Amino acid sequence: MKITMIGLDIAKSVFQAHGTDANGKCLLKRKLGRSEVASFFGKLERCQVVLEACGTSHHWARVIRDAGHDVKLIPRAIVSDSSVK
Repeated sequence: MKITMIGLDIAKSVFQAHGTDANGKCLLKRKLGRSEVASFFGKLERCQVVLEACGTSHHWARVIRDAGHDVKLIPRAIVSDSSVK
């Protein structure tokens, strides 16, 4: 099975990564420290990574893009709406 999308919840010190395949099946749940993010994404095959747009998300988007992934920033309203359904 191949991870096609990762949702990354960024916080001050610990980030949560949730990876799914093309059918939406969960293949990965992992906590990452700030210092682990670049190496973690550097080891993964290319996939789409989705982050909530906020002040620090642009920095992390650049780090993840540099590792070869497609990054999408989404507005908070969409993140909030999708978690309710």
